[in-house]
Amino acid sequence: MRGHSRTNASGIGVRSAQRGVVMVMLGLPFALIGGVWLMYLLGHAFSIASAVGFIALAGVAAEFGVVMLVYLRSAWEQAKADGNATDEGLDSAIRHGALKRLRPKAMTVAVILAGLLPILLGGGLGSELMQRIAAPMIGGMLTAPLLSMLLLPVLFRWSRRRELARDG
Repeated sequence: MRGHSRTNASGIGVRSAQRGVVMVMLGLPFALIGGVWLMYLLGHAFSIASAVGFIALAGVAAEFGVVMLVYLRSAWEQAKADGNATDEGLDSAIRHGALKRLRPKAMTVAVILAGLLPILLGGGLGSELMQRIAAPMIGGMLTAPLLSMLLLPVLFRWSRRRELARDG
């Protein structure tokens, strides 16, 4: 089917959607690193409870990535519609799309940290188990936003520059 443009139900090209999935999946290990670091610093061993924390962290990190790519893609499509399908237009669209996500991402991270820090620092019955769940999430909330704000725009730019070179 080379040469034929296939789209999915949302009108996004299948190849573009596959690239987006790969970008998000490549970013997950980097997001999970923060959880590993904090567990190491706290001296926590890996357990079922910490696995639950990592699963929750992976979900949040994937959501960060998907939403970032939606905003980047939207800004790029708007730039192309405005006739600015150049390298400079791509850079401007990436800045615009990423900046639109900065405040919502900061608020999401702040709320997650505000909710989980008391669990991590608290004591009492069941606190040791809850700390094992909260630690990966808190550590990951320090690295996941950085990843989605720094790595994903770079990967997006790289994939779109290849597209520009191919089409231009």
